[in-house]
Amino acid sequence: MYSRQLDTFICAADAGSFSKAAERLNVSATAIMKQINLLESSLDVQLFARSSRGLSLTDAGKSYYQDARYMLRYAGEARTRAQNAMQSNDNIIRIGTSLMTPHQFLMDLWPKIHRLEPELKFQIVNFENTPENAREILARLGENIDVVAGIFDETMLSLRGCTAFELNRQPICCAVSIYHPLAQKEKLTVSDLYGQDLMLIRREWSGQVDRLRDELRQEHPQINIVDFPFYNVDVFNQCENNDALLTAVPIWASVHPLLKIIPVEWEHFIPFGLLHGPAPSPVVEKFLAAIEQVL
Repeated sequence: MYSRQLDTFICAADAGSFSKAAERLNVSATAIMKQINLLESSLDVQLFARSSRGLSLTDAGKSYYQDARYMLRYAGEARTRAQNAMQSNDNIIRIGTSLMTPHQFLMDLWPKIHRLEPELKFQIVNFENTPENAREILARLGENIDVVAGIFDETMLSLRGCTAFELNRQPICCAVSIYHPLAQKEKLTVSDLYGQDLMLIRREWSGQVDRLRDELRQEHPQINIVDFPFYNVDVFNQCENNDALLTAVPIWASVHPLLKIIPVEWEHFIPFGLLHGPAPSPVVEKFLAAIEQVL
């Protein structure tokens, strides 16, 4: 649930003093201090270290700051989803989209879909790509979001409790910084990866990626595999900043402007398609049937 104390806390942390936060929120410094004291009391932790030079976050405060920003974003997204639900229409397909779940290809197909099913309409629902959102949205497809475009396999579908309509199979490639020496190549060999840090998503997220990991560890131990927990923009930044290689798919070519996605000479692919609930509504079934005809 939204709490004004979260706004006050974030503002005070960003401003570095109660007085500056008070100016930004157009209230008194005493009111700011009271809100922060109440919040610290309810949490039973000290969020700020106070000194004559201003405020600084404690370790507990730094942790809570990240969570508070997420809670405020999620509260805003929850409000948007509730408003979308109020405006529900039997012929509207709600497409969830984020940086890692692009929808542009559907827009390209839309004229052909519209000719087959002229009553269908799209509603784009943006969401932030976080582990919490991914778990919540994919487990409840059909409630506030009908379909999400993304990569998947049976392991991931079982993990998220949803199903999928496969559109194609994306080759598993490597994303590299445009300043990396390998960026000069149009295709990589496995031996090009020797001595490199190769970022792979954690085991048991994707059976396809797990097979690639096992093959590399057994046959190519010269590659240093670095596991990461979840695909988001931070992982792409880490790849670019650390001069590492990141397993990626061509559909993500526009995620990071300083990364180039290059195919590799191995036979590893992962399905790409439309993720939806296990029991799709009639309008979703109609939409998927139109997609199938178009393709």
